[in-house]
Amino acid sequence: MKSWTTRVFADRQLTFLVAVNVLVVLAATALSRGQFVGIDNLQSMGGQLPELGLLALGIMLSMISGNGGIDLSGVGLANLSGMVAALVVPQFVSGDDSPALYTALFCAIVVAMGLAGGLLNGVIIARLRLTPILCTLGTQLLFTGLAVGISNGASVHVDYVDPLSDIGNGTVWQVPISFVIFVAALVVLGWVLSRSAFGLRLYLMGTNPKAAFYAGIPRARMLILTYTACGLLASLAGLISVTHTLSAKWDYGNSYLLIAILIAVMGGVNPSGGYGRIVCVFFAATVLQLLSSLFNLLGVSQFFGNCVWGALLLASLAFGGGERLRGIFGFARAGGERAR
Repeated sequence: MKSWTTRVFADRQLTFLVAVNVLVVLAATALSRGQFVGIDNLQSMGGQLPELGLLALGIMLSMISGNGGIDLSGVGLANLSGMVAALVVPQFVSGDDSPALYTALFCAIVVAMGLAGGLLNGVIIARLRLTPILCTLGTQLLFTGLAVGISNGASVHVDYVDPLSDIGNGTVWQVPISFVIFVAALVVLGWVLSRSAFGLRLYLMGTNPKAAFYAGIPRARMLILTYTACGLLASLAGLISVTHTLSAKWDYGNSYLLIAILIAVMGGVNPSGGYGRIVCVFFAATVLQLLSSLFNLLGVSQFFGNCVWGALLLASLAFGGGERLRGIFGFARAGGERAR
């Protein structure tokens, strides 16, 4: 029993995040007189969490790869993927005549766009050796510009098709389907990072690039695969957002990028590479969603919410130990040296 408790509380970051989640739920339940844990509010939170959570997973993957890795193009790629599918699919399939085929083709195009965008990032970073932050900033502007160009800056309507709408709005056994997709992504990515050769190589590459080089790890191939996976996660976020609102717009979720980075860092991901746990990122995402829903219920200004999120980030960094802070300051210092 002692060894089990030791293992559970060994990760201070995880302990902190779980404790904050529990405290927020208890406080919110008391303040809202039980309304907070009602089925309607729980379903609402479950439907809102996946978009940010999937983008945060992409940020996490890119950070783990090291070398100042980060993917800033996720939101732009998500919007472009949904917009392209919304414009192309009706040209070939009618949602009224073939709802299943319409939905399948829509999902396939969104995922294909995400894979293509992520592959573009990976090839530029790996083959041209461009700094990830600059590359993905450029592709973020590229994806956003393409979305504006093909839509003339307007919102693109998505036909109401039951199977497609269910992805963003439906439930299975009272659980939002979008949340099920998010959990499935968590499980698959958690297995890949902890059990596969790819995950071992990625962590080693982020922790010690020189050791990874002498171990024969193909850096270019690993980076291409990593950023392609980031693109896939962004496309899933785009699929959920476009099916939730049944519309696609180039500027949807502009604030999501900073929140996704906040989730990743608050979840203990080391910006200098080599460390990150799926479970911590999940609980970091849930605590932000819980707080956001609580503020909405109580009518609290979102500006105050941003203040609380910032305080939580500082508290999580302090509680998680000096290693995370050293990683962040090392990341910032390396960025400054590259700029000089």
